[in-house]
Amino acid sequence: MQQEWQCRTMSYFPALRGHARRVGLLTFCLWMGCATADDSPALSEKITGGEFEYVIQPGDFLIKISARYGVDPVVLARENGIDYNGYVYPGQRLRITNRHIVPERLSDGILINLPQRMLFFFRDGELRASYPVGLGRPTWRTPVGDFTVRTLELNKEWIVPKSIQEEMRREGKIVNTSVPPGPDNPLGKYWIGLSRLGYGIHSTIAPVSIYQFQSHGCIRLHPDDIGAMFAAVSIGMPVRIIYQNTLLARLPDGRIFLEVHPDAYNRRLDPLAGVRTHVQAHGLDERIDEQQVRAMIAARDGLAQEITRPADK
Repeated sequence: MQQEWQCRTMSYFPALRGHARRVGLLTFCLWMGCATADDSPALSEKITGGEFEYVIQPGDFLIKISARYGVDPVVLARENGIDYNGYVYPGQRLRITNRHIVPERLSDGILINLPQRMLFFFRDGELRASYPVGLGRPTWRTPVGDFTVRTLELNKEWIVPKSIQEEMRREGKIVNTSVPPGPDNPLGKYWIGLSRLGYGIHSTIAPVSIYQFQSHGCIRLHPDDIGAMFAAVSIGMPVRIIYQNTLLARLPDGRIFLEVHPDAYNRRLDPLAGVRTHVQAHGLDERIDEQQVRAMIAARDGLAQEITRPADK
């Protein structure tokens, strides 16, 4: 019987020295609130991406560019001083910033953080690649948990799950029970099946859906990205999917970065509490620019930005 693959496609503050320091830290403590360091999250030491100039090509538009590089199109428009609903033209130059904090390091395997809409690929304890991904819509969520790679397939036939057939029927679309390999197959060329039955990581015939929450739960990768990664993936490789909308990193040079994302699946996570837990657990209370933290929590732009307190503050 043919198997159906469903693509659900402070804390403790040091002893105070001097009245000014006492007042400053007390203010920060009141702002951050009280929290314990139990089960404190790991503090990242690595950021991917950067800042670069992009020259718009024929056929480009903001959502397409943002999908390719992992940056919100509204943020991309704002940072370049252009109208989000306006037109861009070939030859126009954009400044793109797409820094993302690596949530944790795996020995080998794939790490996906849902609020970030990012995939991180590790081999031999080192980060080998990071890619933006498309994920399940809020009403059809990508699951979290620890899984393994179960299958690796090229040009897989898509057996349309009954739940998606029913959705097609409700929306008045033609109801397909299967889609053969080819230009109309939403799985694209590459399929990495997970140990959670019906879920997988796959290429897509709709690259603009990358960095969006539009699938039926599967993880979509740009065809070029999954093509570059596919040969290095092996059966049994770990796949960890997490949900962390607030990330903090301390780089080897001492700079501290924060990244805050919207709570896409409405899990009622408090980004302020997330920052507080990191700060208290890792003794960073005196090194954080609280005004910058406040601004980033309010904006939730989804990009890593420095929050190290200037030396004169």
